Amino acid sequence: QVQLVESGGGLVQPGGSLRLSCAASGSGLSINVAGWYRQAPGKQRELVATITNSDSPNYADSVKGRFTISRDNAKNTVYLQMNSLKPEDTAVYYCNVIGRLWGSYFNSWGQGTQVTVSS
Repeated sequence: QVQLVESGGGLVQPGGSLRLSCAASGSGLSINVAGWYRQAPGKQRELVATITNSDSPNYADSVKGRFTISRDNAKNTVYLQMNSLKPEDTAVYYCNVIGRLWGSYFNSWGQGTQVTVSS
């Protein structure tokens, strides 16, 4: 199974910015679709953004215009740039990567990183 390592979460004031990273380990790896999801306390996990292997992004309405998803194929890394953060963005953020490892399909999740937006 492909391991995903997330980083970049933390505490930020409203209006601030954070950039999350999700690095997939392993040679012979190709990423088809990658996404970021989040789960706030007492709520279900929800989609934040996805990006395909043709760099076509998709965003939840709640983050459009504020968040940007991107990928670096050479580093097998996916990023989520979050600007103009709001208290309602507070959640644990998870990355999800779907692709192939030496031709075999995989679907992996990161361990989650906490994002807290508070003054």
